[in-house]
Amino acid sequence: MEEAQKSTGKYWIYFIIWLTILVGMLCMPQFRQFFWLALPGTVTSFAKAMDII
Repeated sequence: MEEAQKSTGKYWIYFIIWLTILVGMLCMPQFRQFFWLALPGTVTSFAKAMDII
């Protein structure tokens, strides 16, 4: 059986948004301790965009 192609475009958009938030938090010293809060969203959206999960 052949697997249907999944559209991962929205997950790439989510990944770019989360990555922007992550980099923004790293650049601003007052938010640096909250870096860990953006990390799960970044990793999960990247994994979904790559169709790993």
